Amino acid sequence: MLFQLDNVSYSFAAEPVLRDVSLGLERGRFYGVLGPNGSGKTTFLDLISGHRSPDRGSIRYLGRDLQSFGKRELSREIALVPQDFSLAFPFRVREIVLMGRYPHLPRFSAPNAADLDVVRRAMEQTGTEELGDRSITELSGGEKQRAVFARALAQQTPVLLLDEATSNLDVKYGLKLMQLARDKNRKEGVSVIAVFHDINQAACFCDALVFFKNGRLACCGDTGVVLTAQTLARVFEVRAKVFFEPYLNTRQAVFKPEEETESAAG
Repeated sequence: MLFQLDNVSYSFAAEPVLRDVSLGLERGRFYGVLGPNGSGKTTFLDLISGHRSPDRGSIRYLGRDLQSFGKRELSREIALVPQDFSLAFPFRVREIVLMGRYPHLPRFSAPNAADLDVVRRAMEQTGTEELGDRSITELSGGEKQRAVFARALAQQTPVLLLDEATSNLDVKYGLKLMQLARDKNRKEGVSVIAVFHDINQAACFCDALVFFKNGRLACCGDTGVVLTAQTLARVFEVRAKVFFEPYLNTRQAVFKPEEETESAAG
């Protein structure tokens, strides 16, 4: 088992965010994490990345207590593309991507030719080569996300966590980066756990889905099993039709607005 969560709870300022979550995530799969705003999705990633520690319960990574890992050791295992990334210092984009190599460098050692080649490939894959000499503080939201995605690729970890990593991207780059993640998953066995806002995009790329609601685990399973109109009604409180789309070879959902009441219409 890649991650095993047992009765995990977490609160911000005494306000519960995750409540008694027990969940096992298998190695080598592409998981999509879905749920309404404030349901605990980002906190879930923060916990399994080791950036936060649970108030109660335990999290194990490959059978070992996650809190027993040192920061540098964990950085060689798990890369995170956060939802929001900000730096006050104007590092160049190439320097940001190179930061992904630091967990692999011996102490006080400079990057070698192999490290620089990894950085070059990551920037090429994400279309950030032309941004290399620009300051990260000068970039648009979408350009910044691509740079941070490149940093995660350069980190070369067996686990990749994505927190709405395409939220600021146009259609072309959003699809390109998610395809990169899926290629890493299918061709290299990288385990991917990604928070999505777009249910249909998650269905296109993920072989399993995890749904949260009100800080609790609503359901988890193969995409073709758990992506149903009943699940969407229970989790998001919306009416939906779920169908198989041959063009994408996966299920997709369409949503119907709530009908106006007579008083509202009048």
